[in-house]
Amino acid sequence: MAITDANDLELGIDTFGDVTVGPDGQPLPYGQVIRNVVEEGVLADQVGVDAITIGEHHRDDFAVSAPDIVLTAIAARTERIRIGSGVTVLSSDDPIRVFQRFSTIDAISNGRADVIMGRGSFTESFPLFGYALQDYQTLFEEKLNLYAEVHTEQPVTWQGSTRAPLQNQKVYPTTESGNLRTWVGVGGSPESVVRAANYGFPLMLAIIGGPAERFAPFVELYHRALTQLEQPWQPVGVHSPGYIAETDEQAREELWPAYEQMFGRIGRERGWGPTTYAHFEQEVEHGSLYVGSPETVARKIAATVSTLGIQRFDLKYSTGPLQHEKLMRAIELYGTQVIPRVRELLAERLVPTGA
Repeated sequence: MAITDANDLELGIDTFGDVTVGPDGQPLPYGQVIRNVVEEGVLADQVGVDAITIGEHHRDDFAVSAPDIVLTAIAARTERIRIGSGVTVLSSDDPIRVFQRFSTIDAISNGRADVIMGRGSFTESFPLFGYALQDYQTLFEEKLNLYAEVHTEQPVTWQGSTRAPLQNQKVYPTTESGNLRTWVGVGGSPESVVRAANYGFPLMLAIIGGPAERFAPFVELYHRALTQLEQPWQPVGVHSPGYIAETDEQAREELWPAYEQMFGRIGRERGWGPTTYAHFEQEVEHGSLYVGSPETVARKIAATVSTLGIQRFDLKYSTGPLQHEKLMRAIELYGTQVIPRVRELLAERLVPTGA
């Protein structure tokens, strides 16, 4: 089911709590970064952003290892924005505690909580919490299976190899709606797409490189799987990085040094080649970097929404050490200019021919 009303589309933002630098160019303390993330969430609520998600990491270049706690602070200071994890690394967490934490956030926020489950693109949490990487597949599959049982908010009877069994166990607190909105985040493997459909959870695609249209087969696979598995229709979302400034030139100029630093470090860790400006430009112009003026970014988001037929788009607005003040301005532009313009562009595409 594609968007039939541009106002039905959710347009959110995402951050990993990247460690940013202060006016002196030095990294800010983790505490200040976390407080800044809370302020970014409050601003997003004020300027009309639909959702904010915060990712979980356990490494020195990201300040947020406990997104649920940061989200609780944002929930207490906001009124309308949806708040969620992006992602919760379920493989190294306890599914029951995940449900309990986010059902509590759902209560504090008056029903605005989301959980996005995923494997995570980093593995630091495995040794930190005593899990073996060779159990990577089993851990995620069993824990997602247990979470799905807990998510029903009915007594749970479950048995697996990763923890003690449960017998007719009720989990509290339950939610007022009876349905804590839960997504499964995937990087693009067909097996992961079908797994999300099997549980009837909405699908969040992490598209961080290359043209977005290459993910169209995964959207089609997901909806086909839902039908074959006799699951109800569910939305599909996309998470991609980007940055907004007054002009295209300013946005590229401000983002590139932070982009080079962050992806250069990750690339060295993973054995990739050096991060080049040519690659950066390619991603901005033809790939999945949503960078530029409000008009440029709005047009690119609208094109992705139309091409893939998605119902949610989250912009990862933080990149490496890019300063908090610049991130605040990007959020302001996103909420006040990009989001309304995306809706205008989509509304124009939805007008029937001859109208």
